[in-house]
Amino acid sequence: MNHIGRLFQINIFGESHGSSVGILLDGVKPGIELSCEDFYTDIQRRKSGGKGTTPRIEADEVHIESGVFNGKTTGAPILLRFLNTNTKSKDYSNLVNHPRPSHADFTAMKKYNGFNDYRGGGHFSGRLTLGIVSAGVVAKKMLDDVVFESKLISLCGEKDQSKFNEILDKAIENHDSVGGIVSLKAKNVPIGLGEPYFDSLESTISHLLFSVGGVKGVEFGIGFNGENLKGSEFNDCFINEFGKTKTNNNGGINGGISNGNDIEIKVFVKPTPSISIPQETYSFKEHNVRELVIEGRHDAAIILRAIVVLEAALAIALCDAMLINNAYKNKA
Repeated sequence: MNHIGRLFQINIFGESHGSSVGILLDGVKPGIELSCEDFYTDIQRRKSGGKGTTPRIEADEVHIESGVFNGKTTGAPILLRFLNTNTKSKDYSNLVNHPRPSHADFTAMKKYNGFNDYRGGGHFSGRLTLGIVSAGVVAKKMLDDVVFESKLISLCGEKDQSKFNEILDKAIENHDSVGGIVSLKAKNVPIGLGEPYFDSLESTISHLLFSVGGVKGVEFGIGFNGENLKGSEFNDCFINEFGKTKTNNNGGINGGISNGNDIEIKVFVKPTPSISIPQETYSFKEHNVRELVIEGRHDAAIILRAIVVLEAALAIALCDAMLINNAYKNKA
């Protein structure tokens, strides 16, 4: 559905070319200082305009419509809304019967019997990640000393960052797109976050990360590279009474519970589905495979703007886990 969280709850809404997009937050502690300026840095990190990003430029000004009074949270639900002011809906009219490969056009049409708003991807658009980013801003405020580090570590299989610009230039020149891998790290995470089995910290974090469009893989710690190690090599040996380990192959989580070491995650984001190269794909109007030319404004590498979104998703998951852990310990 469009909501998630047990104690820190978020409800996402809007469509790419509708009047607005946003998020409704519940479970936010009262008394937290919160203003529109608090959202500026992370929203700018997500904003388009740089190389490899869509030329669609929106103001992305947050409107705090409830839950804040005299500059502080009240404990009531917080509604954060962003107006859509730069839309070109006609660019998408041909996709109703000729859906884009690897996009949600086809599945949305089938699931919602053709009543879905297809403009700009509608409810499946990356435009809605503004809500996730803004929820992440609030989550970070509630996480006290937790520090986040996020960076692009691979682009189109290339790990040498000095070659990233060249890869982007080629993708743009060829009207194609590229994906890559983002590294996420959360430092100073308290010991004990996460619940056994179905609400393990890996499970709840992954749930949020896979909710971000384009995410196709999540690894914790050493991830799949651990297949080459024996237990004696994989195990993270403790080196002090605080639970610090010599290695961090498990990514800071044991038994689904944070162990006090850094939470370390790698996320694969696929190439942007919307590309300008003509593609041979099925037309439901003509009932045959024919050439599709996608119009509109799209990112050559959506991963560039997804980095802060993934960081926000991690913060949301940790915030909810922290509130659950505090309630379990009867902490305010």
